[in-house]
Amino acid sequence: MKRNRSVLILILTLFCVGALCSGTVPPPETRALRAAERVARPLRTTEPRGGLTDLRPLGRMVGDAKVVGLGEATHSSHEFFTLKHRILRYLVEQKGFRTFALETSWSTGLRLDAYIRTGVGDPRRIMREEFQDTYGWWNTEEYLDLIEWMRAYNAGHPDDPVRFMGDDFAYAGPEQYDRVLRYAGRHRPDLLPRLTALYRGLRPTTSAGAYMKAYLACPLAERRAMADRAEAALSLLARQPVPAGATEDAHAWAVQHARALAQTARGYAFDFDAPEQLRASMRYRDRLMADNVAWWQARTGHKVVLSAHNSHVSYRTSDPRYPRMQGAFLRERLGKDYVSVAMTFGSGSFNATGPDGRARVHTVETAPDHSTERFLDRVRPGDYLMDLRTSPSPAHEWLSTPRPTRSIGTSYPERLHSIAPTASHDLLIHLHHVTPARLLAPPS
Repeated sequence: MKRNRSVLILILTLFCVGALCSGTVPPPETRALRAAERVARPLRTTEPRGGLTDLRPLGRMVGDAKVVGLGEATHSSHEFFTLKHRILRYLVEQKGFRTFALETSWSTGLRLDAYIRTGVGDPRRIMREEFQDTYGWWNTEEYLDLIEWMRAYNAGHPDDPVRFMGDDFAYAGPEQYDRVLRYAGRHRPDLLPRLTALYRGLRPTTSAGAYMKAYLACPLAERRAMADRAEAALSLLARQPVPAGATEDAHAWAVQHARALAQTARGYAFDFDAPEQLRASMRYRDRLMADNVAWWQARTGHKVVLSAHNSHVSYRTSDPRYPRMQGAFLRERLGKDYVSVAMTFGSGSFNATGPDGRARVHTVETAPDHSTERFLDRVRPGDYLMDLRTSPSPAHEWLSTPRPTRSIGTSYPERLHSIAPTASHDLLIHLHHVTPARLLAPPS
């Protein structure tokens, strides 16, 4: 009997060694996949209408955050835009969020916000006039639908409205100058002549797209002089006490409007042909976008859904041209009250400019081997949500290693970026397939 037991132990030992050698014990990526499968929460749909119960796990993951950054791996895919609309619906209806912030200019946001609050105006016209040039990717049926939903929500909730903000700088519309000068004329008429002189020549007289192109064509010295004047106007207004007859809130908004004008002018005052100046301009942009979101959140008290590219809501940069990202600045300002959500995809299509500078539909097939998206595509057959912060060890370790990852902006082809999802974001949503966003007619 003793001899039989020894033989059995030997057989079992040889079997286990053979299993190890033959690969029966799962390799690290397989163990990571199995771990990710346990925590991946399925999404019912990416379309905005219908039930929202499948987003309850997202609500638990977001917790009490004041700002949620929703990323996108491309700047113009239908499913990214509609899923953001769907998530906005859920966060508004179930978590008390009240502002949608978009990577567009401050003054554009105010025009859309006025429509959403009052119903006055034509959103198609506003979008056509404002979403030009670098912002043309937002002139889509998907964003029109989101804006119309926000307006409908306010019609049904007049005492608790949702709002729209733009956090970027590239265009400062004429209405923005009117706001600052009108405030000065009403409450500080002694400042009005000086402010008018400082703003002379800065106010747009053309369409948004033409304005942005013309600004970049100005000599660098002229752009820097315009920035100095806009910042002098901001300083003149900001250093004044709240005037008699004005509220503290009205004064704070007037100063912020002047700050947005200064941001536009300073944003163009870099030498974009010099690599270090280009890097400085990108850092300046991400910082000011974070500043504007943080200011809005503190001033209104609203919880904010922030829509931007994955790279801008990220904690880490994956591009040497971008020293520090908006997400990192927001985490610095808000701590864990800021939550970053990446959106990735396995295959599909999107709008972007090609090498010839023309907008077109681009299509990518299955993600490359050893890429982040190839792994994410294998986790489960449908679209899903995952909390990167609490993912089990094998999955967390795999997603903590930088790997080739798509990060497609306004142009394509775009190289794969080396990104570790767990270091860059808190949550991740993976879509297996995307289609192009539905662009509206551009300005004639």
